[in-house]
Amino acid sequence: MKMLIQNKETFKRVLFWSSMVICPLLIGCRDRFDDYYNRGIDHLKNGEYDQAISCFDKALEINPRHADAYNNRGVAYGNKGGYDQAISDYNKAIEINPRLAMAYNNRGTAYNAKGQHDQAISDFTKAIEINPKYVEAYKNRGLAYYHKGQYDMVISDYTKAIEINPRYAEAYNNRGVAYYLKGRYDMVIPDYNKAIEINPRYAQAYKNRAIAYYHKGEYDKAWEDVHKAQSLGHQIHPEFLKKLREDSGRESP
Repeated sequence: MKMLIQNKETFKRVLFWSSMVICPLLIGCRDRFDDYYNRGIDHLKNGEYDQAISCFDKALEINPRHADAYNNRGVAYGNKGGYDQAISDYNKAIEINPRLAMAYNNRGTAYNAKGQHDQAISDFTKAIEINPKYVEAYKNRGLAYYHKGQYDMVISDYTKAIEINPRYAEAYNNRGVAYYLKGRYDMVIPDYNKAIEINPRYAQAYKNRAIAYYHKGEYDKAWEDVHKAQSLGHQIHPEFLKKLREDSGRESP
């Protein structure tokens, strides 16, 4: 009996000293993970994708169950055009955290870039199910529907994005494009007007509004928007300029 108590006391002393050694090591690993992870985020923000990938690699060696690290490494791969590698990382992030809406959204973006629009729509829909206020997922799903020629669905998704964020200039512009392709010209120019009101330097919206004015026969307004888009560095398609010159009976200054 006495020997048994002695063994317990010895075990307690060993456990105490072991914890004194192990805990600092764990803290050190966590600090090293945070260092690599945060450096990876900084590189990602700066567009330094190879450096970002290297940092996330090292972070994941320390903690291979960190969903956000896989997600962010996927973003770096995607921005380099490595969509298959990106999808692999998003798969891993989702496996670890099935409620990570951002990973579904990002994987959908990669599928969109690969032309796999049905898979993209499925992922954006899942992201929205997890977070019904995920405005970027609505915007991205609208783009996928655009590629499939489903313009009513495009309009629906951009309308929802605008309900969530009424200052989302890109959503107004893109919805205007869908209205134009549906032939709903009365709805087109108001959306471009709103996009430009929100972002007066939105060159694409000026170009799109110029096309809408051209089809309404309002050539002076079309020229004004062409000049504004050009002043913001946007290239206007030569064929459109040719038609505008011919139909308006005037040359660009």
